[in-house]
Amino acid sequence: MSFFKRLRESISATAESVTNKFKDGLSKTRSAFVEKVEELILRRKKIDEDFYEELEEILIGADVGVNTVLELIEQLRTEVRKRKIENPADLQPILSEKLVGMMQGGEDNRLHMNENGLTVYLFVGVNGVGKTTAIGKLAHRFKSQGKKVLLAAGDTFRAAAIDQLEVWGQRAGVDVIKQSEGSDPAAVMFDAIQAAKMRGVDVLLCDTAGRLQNKTNLMDELNKIYRVIRREIPDAPHETLLVIDATTGQNALNQAKLFGEKTGVTGLVLSKLDSTAKGGIVIAIRNELNIPVKLVGLGEKIDDLEDFDSNQFVHALFAGLIQKEEADEA
Repeated sequence: MSFFKRLRESISATAESVTNKFKDGLSKTRSAFVEKVEELILRRKKIDEDFYEELEEILIGADVGVNTVLELIEQLRTEVRKRKIENPADLQPILSEKLVGMMQGGEDNRLHMNENGLTVYLFVGVNGVGKTTAIGKLAHRFKSQGKKVLLAAGDTFRAAAIDQLEVWGQRAGVDVIKQSEGSDPAAVMFDAIQAAKMRGVDVLLCDTAGRLQNKTNLMDELNKIYRVIRREIPDAPHETLLVIDATTGQNALNQAKLFGEKTGVTGLVLSKLDSTAKGGIVIAIRNELNIPVKLVGLGEKIDDLEDFDSNQFVHALFAGLIQKEEADEA
């Protein structure tokens, strides 16, 4: 059975609407990455150093990550020698399989829920990455599932941040616990947890101020927020989710590394994946870090935040090649 046929069958049980969202959301990456690789393979008549160099440039340009690209190229060289491959076209399914192998790690991509009461999610990240938007979309999802949801406005540095969270709260139909601008964010979290307990809330989503990972005082404040949550609910937060902007490419990988070291991040939310040609950053993150991608933003609508799925991602990335194989079979 061919590689692409196995890939199709692996997601046969997945909803068609989600499949299409991933296809649409990854169209820019597909053009800048997979289609360029396909064009290179068709244009080159032999596998030589020039071929490897050009392939390396394409992969790095799609932000697959330098370390990941070097590892991948070395694996391809080994396969070429072992199988005595001469035609670049014979290398395409091998390249695809290697990428899939890097994507399909053993980590758990599902959001962890507390089965014994209140679930608390803490959102962190630098300024402008879409934390508040991700919170609003996730609140809408949980509310649509019949859960009682509450938001905590922990970004007290900017009044606009509190206002923005309230707007999302109204859109999702959930309440926001807040204090005035300049208040202690940890105090907001304490109030939110008490309110959540009193109201019998299922999910509490906690916003925090955007901060650079190299600002020690802000990182200490984040640690204080974390301690307050843990004191009130010993096994919380059940997820500390780092929101990163996919359009920043390699910088997103750097943020994930630094925040992961300093704040105990359990998962990533990759926003604006539909707006970038650098979706290869997902491969770099999964291959180089032990932090799973949990959610991806695939559009601007309130329901355009999707659970990350390796098979969906790869299927969407290689959609053109899969369609070509299906047409050949027909």
